[in-house]
Amino acid sequence: MTHVASQFASSYVFYWRDYFEDQPLLYPPGFDGRVIVYPNNQTLKDYLSWRQADCHVNNLYNTVFWALVQQSGLTPVQAQERLQGTLAADKNEILFSEFNINYNNEPLMYRKGTVLIWQKVGEVTTKEVKLPAEIEGKKMAVTRTRIKPVPLYCDIIGDAFWKEHPEILDEDS
Repeated sequence: MTHVASQFASSYVFYWRDYFEDQPLLYPPGFDGRVIVYPNNQTLKDYLSWRQADCHVNNLYNTVFWALVQQSGLTPVQAQERLQGTLAADKNEILFSEFNINYNNEPLMYRKGTVLIWQKVGEVTTKEVKLPAEIEGKKMAVTRTRIKPVPLYCDIIGDAFWKEHPEILDEDS
């Protein structure tokens, strides 16, 4: 995992200008990676559910915080003070009443985060195929199935996700 985090950090810096041409990187980033072994599937599902709920809590806070700063003109300190002690319902009310934002309509990617799962994906490539009697080859579309990481933006807290993707969890031993 240390290698993965290191590779990601170096790639992040290396490719920064490809995506943010006119914006300099202000400080070197740091990334964390962890490998955790859980004793059973239920403990793993509980952990992943907690991480998704944490993503939601953080995104809701940040959505309100930046609306207060960018649209209301509050300083970051003022926005933080305004949000201190608020509950999710309070934050939703601020978004709706002051900025006409219904948080439930925000894209799932932000509300639920990104879940990466391995999925079979059909890949179409063009290949030149030569039969023994031919002088020139023919180009043909070839479809092959590969297993790739696929990003999903969905709720993993309920049972629906796990029923739709039973291959993710092996049977508890």
